[in-house]
Amino acid sequence: MAALMLPMAAAAREGAEAQALSPIPALDLATAQEIALSENPNLDAALDRVRQARARVDQARSEYWPRLDAVTSGSQVWYGEAPTPFPGVEAEDRQDIYTAGLSATWILFDGFQRKFKILAARYGAEGSRAARLDTARLLLSSVANAFHNAQLARENIAIAQADEKFNQRLAEDARARRRVGTGTLSDVLNFEVGINSARANVIRARESWETARYGLAVLMGDPDGRLPAGMELAPLPPETEAMLTLPGPAEAIDYALAHRPDIRTGELQLESAEAGIGQARAGYFPRVNLSAAYEGERIDDPEFGSDDFDASVGLNLSYNLFQGGYTRARVREAMDGSAEARNRLADVRNMTVSEVRTALASFASARDQLLLQRENAELVRRNRDLVEKEYAAGQTSLVRLNEAQRDLIQAQGRLALARVSLRQARQSLKAATGEILAPFEIPGF
Repeated sequence: MAALMLPMAAAAREGAEAQALSPIPALDLATAQEIALSENPNLDAALDRVRQARARVDQARSEYWPRLDAVTSGSQVWYGEAPTPFPGVEAEDRQDIYTAGLSATWILFDGFQRKFKILAARYGAEGSRAARLDTARLLLSSVANAFHNAQLARENIAIAQADEKFNQRLAEDARARRRVGTGTLSDVLNFEVGINSARANVIRARESWETARYGLAVLMGDPDGRLPAGMELAPLPPETEAMLTLPGPAEAIDYALAHRPDIRTGELQLESAEAGIGQARAGYFPRVNLSAAYEGERIDDPEFGSDDFDASVGLNLSYNLFQGGYTRARVREAMDGSAEARNRLADVRNMTVSEVRTALASFASARDQLLLQRENAELVRRNRDLVEKEYAAGQTSLVRLNEAQRDLIQAQGRLALARVSLRQARQSLKAATGEILAPFEIPGF
């Protein structure tokens, strides 16, 4: 990667000793998103589209300037019965003609076509910028999703490893009891099966971890699709009261309608389409051109002198009387295009409201799930600890201990999922409202 990733990658190659002296900083979500905005090629492609749109604005503006052309030509004319130099046409029947000159044309009035063409191009350029901003919004949301998937996989690795350690400790206790004659082989085998089951869960969680890291690295623009060796993700911080606060629907919807870049894109597309109506209506007006020429012609000799040139100036007015209804059809097409853009904008607004309400519902559900799973995980842990003590005292069965441990692993997994889901729900809500863009300065704007 470039600027932000190169120091991290360089540090990773310096070896274990250098890492101990200057460890690679943990990658948090905000940093991952910032790197993606700088390095993701999809955003660079969107910037290229913005530049193309700006060039179209310059093209439209150029029509306000006069056009100046230099013209030169040479031709041979054959006289006689044959119009071309077939056999039988003598050389003296041929005449060489040379012309040279400068011509200038300036459009004085074109029914305001240039004005509306510039407006349409300008709205198109602004629309391309807004579309790039929307690309950034979706990119930031994708980075958050990949980042949280990686965090969930890491939490599952930790849960499976803790399960493995628990079964290893009990397996050692069971072997010790069997050596003194108070334990059974079935107890030892039971815990060894638990160890292998936990190790299988570790393998699956590590696969998910690596897959999520690869996806995150690609979104961050790494051509190799991998994060620097030794780079770890920042741990899940404790949930704060602010993280659990749910904004009001009206407030969130108003913010989205005012800040979503795809809505702005639709508005600019509508304005561009309406400018297209003005372009089409220019055919109803006359066209006035001012022209000037400085031209000369010589026969059989290409060496021009000042006496060979003549100057002329003219004013030309043309007004189309009939063209088979072309202008009327063009205006009708432009008006239908404007109606289409207006309907698309209304659809984008409706979809935005739906996305915000859906994101709010998901956030509320994730918050409630977190509160529930946090309480449940604590209850299950206390129950497992009690059952473990009862098993050690010979007051309960191995089956009951297995159930309690299995319940704890499931509860811890659900709690980890709830913690990550809350964070992802917040990012999804920010993406739905457009607030996800607020902390960042998008390159190229």
